[in-house]
Amino acid sequence: MSLKLRDLIRKVRACKTAAEERAVIAKESAMIRTAIREEQTHFRHRNVAKLLFMHMLGYPTHFGQLECMKLIASPHFPEKRIGYLGMMLLLSEEADVLMLSTNALKNDLTSSNRFVSGLALCAIGNLATADMSRDLAPEVDKHLKSAEPYLRKKACLAMARCLTKCPEMVEDFVDRIITLLKDRSHGVLITVVQLMTQVLIVEQNNKELTVVTGGDVDDYDTPCQDAFVKLVPSLVKLMRNVIGGGYTASDAGGATDIFLQVHILTLLRLLGTGNDKASEEMNDVLAQVATNTETSKNSGNAILYECVQTIMAVESDDGLRVLAVNILGRFLLNRDNNIRYVALNTLSKCVVDEKNVNANANAVKDDDLVMQQVAAAEDGVHNAASALQKHRATIVDCLKDPDVSIRQRALELIYHLVNSENVESLTAELLNYLVLCPREHRADICSRVLRVVEKYSPNDRWRVDTLITMLTIAGRESARAVQSASIIYISRSSEDLRAYATHKLLKAIRDDDGTQTGLLVVGIWCIGEYGDVLLKSYSYTPSVSDGSSSSSAVSFSANDPASILETLEKVIGRHICTVDVKQHALTAFTKLCERFAGSGDTVTLNRLQELVKQNAKSHVLELQLRSCEYDALINAMKGLKTNKSSPDDSIFGMNGSECLSEGVISAAKEALVRMPIVDLRVMNKQKSTGYMGDDDMVGGLDTKPKTSSKQNDDLLNLEDIFSSGSTSQANKNETNSEKDEPTIISSPAPTPASDMDLLSEIFSAPATTLPTSGAVSNMNGASSYDPFGSLPTSNSQQSNIINPSPMDAFAPVPASSSAFALAANHAMGDMFGTTPVASTNITVPGPSHQGLTIEFECTKPEPGNRAKSTLIAKFKNTNDDPIYGLSLQVAVPKYVTMEMKPPSSTTVAPATSPASIVTQSITVVNSKLGQKNLMLKLKVGFTLNGTKVDHMATVSGFPAGEY
Repeated sequence: MSLKLRDLIRKVRACKTAAEERAVIAKESAMIRTAIREEQTHFRHRNVAKLLFMHMLGYPTHFGQLECMKLIASPHFPEKRIGYLGMMLLLSEEADVLMLSTNALKNDLTSSNRFVSGLALCAIGNLATADMSRDLAPEVDKHLKSAEPYLRKKACLAMARCLTKCPEMVEDFVDRIITLLKDRSHGVLITVVQLMTQVLIVEQNNKELTVVTGGDVDDYDTPCQDAFVKLVPSLVKLMRNVIGGGYTASDAGGATDIFLQVHILTLLRLLGTGNDKASEEMNDVLAQVATNTETSKNSGNAILYECVQTIMAVESDDGLRVLAVNILGRFLLNRDNNIRYVALNTLSKCVVDEKNVNANANAVKDDDLVMQQVAAAEDGVHNAASALQKHRATIVDCLKDPDVSIRQRALELIYHLVNSENVESLTAELLNYLVLCPREHRADICSRVLRVVEKYSPNDRWRVDTLITMLTIAGRESARAVQSASIIYISRSSEDLRAYATHKLLKAIRDDDGTQTGLLVVGIWCIGEYGDVLLKSYSYTPSVSDGSSSSSAVSFSANDPASILETLEKVIGRHICTVDVKQHALTAFTKLCERFAGSGDTVTLNRLQELVKQNAKSHVLELQLRSCEYDALINAMKGLKTNKSSPDDSIFGMNGSECLSEGVISAAKEALVRMPIVDLRVMNKQKSTGYMGDDDMVGGLDTKPKTSSKQNDDLLNLEDIFSSGSTSQANKNETNSEKDEPTIISSPAPTPASDMDLLSEIFSAPATTLPTSGAVSNMNGASSYDPFGSLPTSNSQQSNIINPSPMDAFAPVPASSSAFALAANHAMGDMFGTTPVASTNITVPGPSHQGLTIEFECTKPEPGNRAKSTLIAKFKNTNDDPIYGLSLQVAVPKYVTMEMKPPSSTTVAPATSPASIVTQSITVVNSKLGQKNLMLKLKVGFTLNGTKVDHMATVSGFPAGEY
């Protein structure tokens, strides 16, 4: 015989270990299963009660679901109560057993006992499915007209569930809901307001679904919305009665009917959003709630919070918005962290909404009436924003809170508060917090500081100062995009500011312990690029016109080449120095050979070349290659060739005299001059395609006119010097995945062309003329200008390069790969005594949109597997401008499995370019070959002339029975 419920509870509580508890539950579960199997009806309600207790402990109780159905059908109320409770706890709406309860629920809804009908209504409100809702909605509607408030309030909640599951029934019950709003029962009013709120939410979801499917829906043309908007005066009157003490049954914490007030405010928010008339009718009562509610208790704070949300959502007056912001400002002074968290979250939402209003205001400029509305909206936003700025000190103090969630929310809000007037003070607070914040948050803060600095910087000097300070604090955690942006801003500044930044970075590197990698990368790059300015002293006295809050003069003494080199040697000599820093240092040593050439310090110059040679045997291939190439470049600048003991041992295959011509020497010096200024137009164009990272995290670079170079409009990657075209394709893919930045195709400028001739003469290779119609393309479609890469002798030869050896960096380009392919096929035929049959290629035309044409070359890679096919998508650009950011998405039927490889390039050059075709391989397997044909649904995205283009098309022209 099984235990009683109280005995089971005592036994479970007496267990000292989890194993004992499991043993007790397992034994009792076995007894319950036996009782179920033997149909012991007199213990059924006890067994279900024990199953409920086991369910609370987390043990499986699914075997008792049918027992709940049997108890529901019992004529005795105690058994029905246990059965309904078990059904609502042990079953979910996905359970198949639930369908068996529909008839029992319908019978109980018609019962003369109100408590039995109440149990059925509770079960419908918790578990009703769509089918049950359609069957039981008429019975629930009858209880909405019941004379007893007990049943009316439960029927409202049950009807809310039914309408949620069956949105198409909403319009049938609008009139019934409106009549219930005049009820005097407190419980019925709360449930009716909840029901109206649920109906509006369901209707809003239906609108969104209609818009997504292509329908045209007006804002206020549905019967429910029209009917409920007319009830706004009634709701306002009801709210006034509640505030005035008309309903005193539920008074808590000095507020009357807290839950009813909250639900009414929520309903008013849904009705007033985007409706000027309804918003105007509720403005007075919102102001009354905001000013008269007591804030000493948490219940009053809950009402005020809902009131603030309603004021911000509806078309309220400017004064109400300011009042709402001030209420949230008072919340920030509360000692309860939950209230402060809610205030910070709501303020952030308000600021984001204000920015959206500004964006919409700037987008609409045609209609005069719309312009007047926009001007009024901007005035309101300005007032609310001004009120928010008054609480800036309180928000900044939240950065010092010990609760990390409070600090994070305050940090998000400070980002939104920054403008051109307070950028200096708030950025200083962000940098102070950067020192104390957890290490895992520093990367995000650095990216946000960069976005703030580049958008609201008062002058270039303050921007450079802030970025250097940020790198000094969190250079180890800063992202690559932050480091690159810092370098770009320094390179685009004036000569005076470059000297200031280079001196300051040198001092920061000397003070650093070698852990701030980002600072070392930026500093070493600037020292190598502008090392000649370090040989001179620098002084700066700020003037009033600079607009900077700092008034102290700055001066740096001149440095000798030996001390600069000693600083760099100390950096790379640490055991924690990363490969990235060593790569930048290697380039810096090479450039300093040219920068210090006029100093007369031969000892330092010789030491620089020795440091370059040190990496000739490095285990890092990139350092090894660059060391050899840089050494040859330095010797060429001196007029010497790099030779070995014999011509056969020459690494570069160079013979002849030790001297070079004057043209080669001058070209070598020209190769080491300062890099051209980065063209931000190209960078922002790439950023619009999504290549340069998330705009919300880093932001777009400032495009104010600076000292620009017209002779080179290409975007030069800051890591260009370490992206050799001679490395293996695997290394190139790994590097691209780490940087997450594409390579931009650009036409080579005349100066780089002379550099290529220079290097070919240094390495005793025959000079080659670069093609002038397009960019030099690397293997697999990756395109970038590499001054040390191998040069193709023709376009046809370049296109036939297949997997060059990564170790043979300077091997000559093969004349053609077709001979190798023929030889391989011939060898395979000789091996098996047969001649392989050439596969037939079929070309299927694809879509063509705005100059981008796609076609598919279809082949069968495995003769024994006809279901498997390889489709080579070929992208051609018939425009005069290149296409950037190419992406292809393919959907196939369920009977087709597909595997896609990345495209050979994300940039499609014009048809006049030598490398104008981009390819992408797609492997498909048609499991129903012969029954159903292959069909592809494509979505192509690309950027043309700075405009993002998306196009969808279907390709179904594959030969029937073959694909």
